[in-house]
Amino acid sequence: MARVIAIANQKGGVGKTTSAINLASSLAVLEYKTLLVDADPQANSTTGLGFDLRNIQQSLYDCMVNDGQARDVILESDTPNLKVLPSHIDLVGAELELINHPNREQVMKQVIDAVKDDYDFVIVDCSPSLGLITVNALVASDSVIIPVQCEFFALEGLGKLLNTIKIVQSRLNTNLAIEGILMTMYDGRLRLSNQVVDEVKQHFEESVFNTIIHRNTKLGEAPSFGKSVIMYDAASTGAINYLNLAKEILQKNNFTRINLEDKILAIDNEQSE
Repeated sequence: MARVIAIANQKGGVGKTTSAINLASSLAVLEYKTLLVDADPQANSTTGLGFDLRNIQQSLYDCMVNDGQARDVILESDTPNLKVLPSHIDLVGAELELINHPNREQVMKQVIDAVKDDYDFVIVDCSPSLGLITVNALVASDSVIIPVQCEFFALEGLGKLLNTIKIVQSRLNTNLAIEGILMTMYDGRLRLSNQVVDEVKQHFEESVFNTIIHRNTKLGEAPSFGKSVIMYDAASTGAINYLNLAKEILQKNNFTRINLEDKILAIDNEQSE
């Protein structure tokens, strides 16, 4: 049965979709069957892996609102072992359409539970909000990764997200855990980046991933080619960072296919392309 991991932060521009695409792709490259669920109406995870929204007949919206079957909606990506449950702008309306639905917070869980036995990991890319769709994603998940950018105001709004997670834990999904806080957009040349990393580690200690995602031009270029960074340029800093994140998650969850001696690669904070 798959481990379901949501990637959530109500702030936009923190590298949430970038992390969802590239973590899912890294797990797939490491030969774990992975499903990427695009739960963001902007559908950036869907288009970022090369799918044209004009050619998508059904999406997560149809599964949640129209009783569509996930297996009929899931698409094969160009990355071996990686499949995608696509999104669509229609998902914006799902919150209103589900408002009177019994167990409205459980709808996405039912969709994912129907297919999770087919995968090792399910990665859910949440929308930049704390609305009903994001709550659905948290209810459906075993854990949540919180991306935090290495910039001023990095901790702004994080308290509200953590409060939402606590509410979900207490009322809707008692098994939900915080997989980790992921520092993104790190630039070792900037004193501010180092200060933010130190501040977040001081606040959250062991909850912060050892892996840090560096600013990297390849990460920005890859989606325009409809590829993850590891398929676009496997030697880039961005690809190495996300492979390290995948390995760290595998080690944390005691997945035995990764060799014990295969330690997370240390990336110099000053490394640049």
